[in-house]
Amino acid sequence: METTVIKPRKTFSLKDVRELWQYKELLYFFSWRDLKVRYKQTSIGIAWAIFQPFITMVIFSIFFGSLAKVPSDGVPYPIFVYVGLLFWQFFSTALSDTSNTLISNQSIITKVYFPRLILPISSVMTKFVDFLIATLILIGLMFYYGYMPHLSGLLILPLLLIITFMASTGLGLFLASINVKYRDVRYALPFFVQIMLFLTPVIYPASIAGKYSYLLALNPMTGVIQSARAAILGATPINWLLIIISLVVTFILMIFGIYIFKKTERYFADII
Repeated sequence: METTVIKPRKTFSLKDVRELWQYKELLYFFSWRDLKVRYKQTSIGIAWAIFQPFITMVIFSIFFGSLAKVPSDGVPYPIFVYVGLLFWQFFSTALSDTSNTLISNQSIITKVYFPRLILPISSVMTKFVDFLIATLILIGLMFYYGYMPHLSGLLILPLLLIITFMASTGLGLFLASINVKYRDVRYALPFFVQIMLFLTPVIYPASIAGKYSYLLALNPMTGVIQSARAAILGATPINWLLIIISLVVTFILMIFGIYIFKKTERYFADII
């Protein structure tokens, strides 16, 4: 009798890409399942994707825009901060869910084989739906304040979404890997995300850091948010150097996350 041994590879290769493609239906299933579970028992359903950034925008506009008088590059503060919150919510929620995706799916991981990379990738993909829904508020704000983005500026948005996807996936893969063994990650992550919010120009422009703004550039979400504001609001020119830095940093994060994930993958079913 011929015996087939299934075990994960220690490094990422083209075989993994082909395997992910073979299991694309499973990727769709996990993504659809996550969406249904999240909104199935909520009273307002998928409107939570709009409610959360909108209320956060209102609170930030009152305290930072009206009371603290935080500068906003010459544009109304509500629309300024909402553009930042739109991309930040995508990144932060994707990172949080991806970090816990192996723990929340432990019953599946220990019973059946499938490419484990599908779980974190599907977790991030569901955030695209939330992003698109939350964009409706941004469209309303742009009509209200009279901002019409140029077509050339909108063409850069898919690139910014790809950078956000890579940043949250790369960092999420690393945190998901160590979360299997060290469960402290799920408790430390909310604090880490909160700190990162204030280290990212979501509620303030990067120019407010003055000569230390180059340090903010090492945060990939800085390039994403600054470029999104430049493309959508047109208050400042698009900084292509900042986008290149974000691309390089997210690429490194992605490679690092995949490396750690593949290196530890063979232990997931044993210690989860």
